[in-house]
Amino acid sequence: MKGQSRQYRTTLVLIPGFLLVCTSLLLAQTLGTAPVFNRAVLGQTGAQPEGAFFNFINWIGNVVAPVAAGGAVFGGVVCYLSGRPFARWLLGAAALLGVSGLTRLLEFWILQGTGGVS
Repeated sequence: MKGQSRQYRTTLVLIPGFLLVCTSLLLAQTLGTAPVFNRAVLGQTGAQPEGAFFNFINWIGNVVAPVAAGGAVFGGVVCYLSGRPFARWLLGAAALLGVSGLTRLLEFWILQGTGGVS
């Protein structure tokens, strides 16, 4: 029972620290050399469909999926340390990184398609 109490305390200390680091990294996102605010894509607004779609794909692929994958790896480590099954957490992390890769591929296709049909 004493070992479980120590694990709970360790977990309660690590989670806020993890969230603090992730929040700092999310706030440090930039589009180039300086932070960009109130802009969807350089030269476009969020009201334009291509700018809004590009932003959505960019946000999912570059922010949400990798952070969630990191959380799943953290969950897998916690499960491993507590002796519970952890493979589903690692599989979830791999799937989230796969989603990130696919959205980065969509982002690449969108950027390549901006020239129109030639």
